[in-house]
Amino acid sequence: MNDNKDVLDKGPFFHGTKAELKIGELLEPKYVSNYQDKRSNYIYFTATLDAAKWGAELATSGSKERIYIVEPLGDFENDPNLTDKRFPGNPTRSYRSKSPLKIIAELGSWERHSDEEINLMLTSLQKLRKEGKAEIDD
Repeated sequence: MNDNKDVLDKGPFFHGTKAELKIGELLEPKYVSNYQDKRSNYIYFTATLDAAKWGAELATSGSKERIYIVEPLGDFENDPNLTDKRFPGNPTRSYRSKSPLKIIAELGSWERHSDEEINLMLTSLQKLRKEGKAEIDD
């Protein structure tokens, strides 16, 4: 756990994905990203349910969308892909870590964004990719 007195956020923290995980398992960096065809140097998480929903809904796998409650096991930082780059001040409370996240629980149910909202986001992301602006700083 991040015991630093200057901790960025006390949570609770969420990780949205389509991976099926068990309570107590660790999410670790160096696995293939949910969003790019490459291994990620960080594990990403958020302290807002809305951002976690986007994580689950936009993950590229065809598996079931899941949101896990997680505990960071080391230091973490603001996610530079969102903080100040797209959302000044980090209102999405999005973070990343090179240390594992421990799965504490899975949310049994949650309300998805509407199909219209998801399609708009997918269209927007596709446009960013075409413009070369979708690179993830990892």
